[in-house]
Amino acid sequence: MALRIVLLLAVLLFCFAHVSIAEGDVENVNQIVKGANRRMMDVIDCDAKCGVRCSVHSRPNVCKRACGTCCVRCKCVPSGTYGNKEECGDCYVKMTTHGNKPKCP
Repeated sequence: MALRIVLLLAVLLFCFAHVSIAEGDVENVNQIVKGANRRMMDVIDCDAKCGVRCSVHSRPNVCKRACGTCCVRCKCVPSGTYGNKEECGDCYVKMTTHGNKPKCP
């Protein structure tokens, strides 16, 4: 009888420990897992950032479409309305169109 009580307490303790660990993971709600290395990456608001990036562009709809594609793939939009592409690394800088022109504004 005592063995059953000890076993029951051990199972309950394990369950409570598992639940408390799972509650600690709730803080990472704004992060997603991408790629083979399974790193946590922040989710960013591509529409808002591309709206700022393309605000003074001569063709804002085309700019926003290209910027949105680059943002989703690279998880980054450079600051400002022009230049600063190096902030987002090689992904943003080296992405090209079918005509080998830079894709990301």
